[in-house]
Amino acid sequence: MKENKKNICAVSHAMSVIGGKWKIVVISNLVNKGMHRYKELERAIPEVTPKMLVKVLKELEEEKLILRKVYAEVPPRVEYSVTPLGLTLNDLILEINKWGEYHLSNI
Repeated sequence: MKENKKNICAVSHAMSVIGGKWKIVVISNLVNKGMHRYKELERAIPEVTPKMLVKVLKELEEEKLILRKVYAEVPPRVEYSVTPLGLTLNDLILEINKWGEYHLSNI
């Protein structure tokens, strides 16, 4: 994202990086359960479509929140893991989880 840093609200920037229905869910899986292959992520998040999962993984990689490692094997093997920058979201993920549990118990 090449926006002028002086003219962007930090909350707006954060939401542009991690917003959306699936980004935090993907990062949470990688933080909590470690490295995943694509199919493992697909099984861990059955509600996400394959097309959307690929899109989210690409976006998270571009933002340097996850790492995509390709092994030169036949068939090719690709693994995803969270980067140190992605790990900084752990406290936020825990708070979102707490709020989600609270909200579910109060609706």
